[in-house]
Amino acid sequence: MTEPVLERLLADEIQTARLGEDLALALRVGDVLALKGDLGAGKSTLARALIRTLADDAGLDVPSPTFTLVQSYDTRIPVHHFDLYRLSSARELDELGFEEALTQGAALLEWPERAEGELPKTTVLIELVQHGEGRLARLSGQGAAFDRAARSLAMRGFLESAGWGEAHRRHFIGDASARSYEIVTLAGREQVLMNSPRLVLGPPVRDGKPYAVIAHTAQSVSAFVAIDRALKAGGVSVPEILAEDLDQGFLLLEHLGTQGFLGKEGEPVAARYAAAAELLAMMHGKSWPRRLEAAPNRFHDVPPFDRDAMMIEADLLVDWYVPAISGGPASDDLRTGYTREWNALFDRLQGSEYTLMLRDFHSPNIIWRGHRSGHDRLGIVDFQDALIGPSAYDVASLAMDARVTISPEIEKQTLDAYVAARRAAGVFDEESFLEAYAIMAAQRNSKILGIFVRLEKRDGKPYYLRHLPRIRDYLRRALSHPALASLRDFYDTHGLLEERTL
Repeated sequence: MTEPVLERLLADEIQTARLGEDLALALRVGDVLALKGDLGAGKSTLARALIRTLADDAGLDVPSPTFTLVQSYDTRIPVHHFDLYRLSSARELDELGFEEALTQGAALLEWPERAEGELPKTTVLIELVQHGEGRLARLSGQGAAFDRAARSLAMRGFLESAGWGEAHRRHFIGDASARSYEIVTLAGREQVLMNSPRLVLGPPVRDGKPYAVIAHTAQSVSAFVAIDRALKAGGVSVPEILAEDLDQGFLLLEHLGTQGFLGKEGEPVAARYAAAAELLAMMHGKSWPRRLEAAPNRFHDVPPFDRDAMMIEADLLVDWYVPAISGGPASDDLRTGYTREWNALFDRLQGSEYTLMLRDFHSPNIIWRGHRSGHDRLGIVDFQDALIGPSAYDVASLAMDARVTISPEIEKQTLDAYVAARRAAGVFDEESFLEAYAIMAAQRNSKILGIFVRLEKRDGKPYYLRHLPRIRDYLRRALSHPALASLRDFYDTHGLLEERTL
């Protein structure tokens, strides 16, 4: 099979460095980039730009590894810069620690022809050749590394079409999904570049449907665009969309600010949580359409948070958490009882208030803008998975923030702020809300126990496990509501709330 090839004209060193920047943002642990070209072709310029981008340090000293043969950098993705010019045999590559380097980071090779036959088949080759007064960069390869490089180059093309082609790019944040975000800077202005590839659905897990379909996870960036525009029209401070490519999944967004929602030491600030609760109260007092326009003749129908979606999320606890704490899969009796208990609680939600539910309304997705006033102090991001569901869900997401320890006192203050704002706006059934709040908090935290174990077991992200004691504590709080007494007894009987070290 013929390898795909991409070509880019590089008029000067600036464009060569820009290519290095683009490649750096696509790099992952285990990737190999091979730079091929004559002396003076621009390999060092490209390598230097790539390493400086990974280090987020434009002035980083990047010496040539000609004499040391390999130079390593402890950057966002550790990178090992090899110069193979002095190798007498391809077998000497192992003596340089090449295989070990790939377990820790990525490899950047100059003179890769000296190791011909010893490089991984997934190596991305970047060949630089003379082309008039400049250079032609020819990229070839196969596999995920090449696909990521190609997508990063497509993102540069998107920036060019938006008038931001000369912008500097740097990594901003990624999340538990395939989405990623960058800060792009041009002439002193900063915006956010969102990379949201179409969702890969995965295999069927129930009734012939993939998990994402049952849970109603957004499948394309159109969901973000449609919900963003609806929220902005409804008085919520969300990013303005400056440019979009819905087919490729690229957005250029307004940068809402740099101050996180938490305090300077990463602690919850009660007044900010109360302000966020008041914003939710405002939103929940509105009527939101279920069909939203993403573009002319292109619509997004906001899915319901129906019983199947609630159940498959809650099932993550028995699918992932139970095996992790017990050493084996959940028994049929446990699964049957678990489903019975949850279905009884979902029945109780039928009379609850339903509204636009953002789904992950918590500290990572809220930007604090204290210099502004009212609801505009809160910049809201990451809402593409919004559903029509119980209004209590987002309040539970906020007041039992999965990423930071919320004391019972701050949780109560957050709830009190929400209830007071709803009462001030009109008739509000507090008793029904508090029951729905407990049910949704228990459902969400059960789901999160499973998700955080899955991120460690399946995705190799062990740092999520440190949050488990907090999530168990939140779950105990939610289960203290009288309406959840039967579920609490079930969890106690099966040891689901016991402290565990995984």
